[in-house]
Amino acid sequence: MSDLIVNGGKPLSGTVTPSGNKNSMLPILCASLLTDEKVTLRNVPAITDVDKLVAFLTEQGSHIAWDKATGTMEIDHSSFNPARLRGELPAGMRSAVLLFAPLLQRMRKITIPANAKGCSLGIRELDPHLEILAKLGAKISRNGELTMRLPRAFRGARHWPDYMSVTATENFLMAAALAEGESVLINAASEPHVQDLCAVLLGMGAKIDGVGTSKLTVQGVSRLCGGEFRIATDYHEVVTFLALGAITGGEVKVRHSLPHHFDLITRQFEKLGVKVEHRGDTAIVRANQELVIEPPFTSNLLPKIEAAPWPYFPVDLLPCMIALSVRARGAIQFWNKVYEGGFTWMPELAKFGAHVVVSDPHRIIVFGDRPLRPTTVDAPYIIRAAVGLYMVAASIPGRSVVRTADTIKRAHPHFVENLRSLGAEVEWKD
Repeated sequence: MSDLIVNGGKPLSGTVTPSGNKNSMLPILCASLLTDEKVTLRNVPAITDVDKLVAFLTEQGSHIAWDKATGTMEIDHSSFNPARLRGELPAGMRSAVLLFAPLLQRMRKITIPANAKGCSLGIRELDPHLEILAKLGAKISRNGELTMRLPRAFRGARHWPDYMSVTATENFLMAAALAEGESVLINAASEPHVQDLCAVLLGMGAKIDGVGTSKLTVQGVSRLCGGEFRIATDYHEVVTFLALGAITGGEVKVRHSLPHHFDLITRQFEKLGVKVEHRGDTAIVRANQELVIEPPFTSNLLPKIEAAPWPYFPVDLLPCMIALSVRARGAIQFWNKVYEGGFTWMPELAKFGAHVVVSDPHRIIVFGDRPLRPTTVDAPYIIRAAVGLYMVAASIPGRSVVRTADTIKRAHPHFVENLRSLGAEVEWKD
């Protein structure tokens, strides 16, 4: 386990180029299994989850050449050997469920241990994935092990799940792309990384309508081809570096910032007194902005930031806003409409001196601008929560430690290097 050692209280300023989006890269890498033709990916983030998935695919006979220095990955699954799979999917990766549809396409049968678990954010269900695969023709059984069979090709069908699930939507897309006939998913997730997967599948020859909406219609095709694709910028990382500039009083510019995805995100920054400028594809936070929580027009209500599936404000970005609010003057409510465990790290914020009231598992109220002190905190296994704790530490003069912060490496391949380029005094310590 690695700790972040932080010497805070220094404005972070400079220009950063964010990495490729982890949440786009993982499903796209899984989708490459749908063809035996060569697939080339660029702007590949060098993160631990990608390492695990590459190792898994290589063990099954796939040839993957990954130049981490240039972020280029060349993939050839023509020698993929189903006989090598012993039932275990990559360990420690909740996103391994994204292998269900493409492995069924190749193997017709998968048997894995039936030990579905939750995570730090709460229960993560397998049911939405299994329902979609069953609707499209897979046979699901569980008797000590989870077995999925595909007697023939996936068959087109219509499905309306209980809620918008990103990974279940991505499994639908990968199954439906090569299904016989038309498939329709109502209540589909539409996050930018889902749109990125759609763009790659379209580039491979899939037929998808409704990209970016909650209704996806897929006309199955007989085969998909290879191609060359670029992993889009991680908008989570864009927000992280902008928020770090704001909380430390520095001026930060972030390249390749995907401004077309930022209207609502920019508005949430404004609620905390932070103005984000967009100059072309560069996002900018100017120095010395006063963090003041904006009162709503309805004066008898608390200002509020609500997070839910896209196009709501993303739940994964709430910790960045919570960290900013700890430094802002005023009070604000945060509402996480997805995860019942999204606020379990509030006691760690309190160690800094933050004043946070937990209303229930989904809502908190932050009373900002309280006196803060450097301290040692324990990061949960939640990427952005670990980042949020670092943000607060970076804003406080003195030495703080964010223990067990390794989870940051799952999404930020050059986190400390980027921070140092902005003037931060921070290091990993094992």
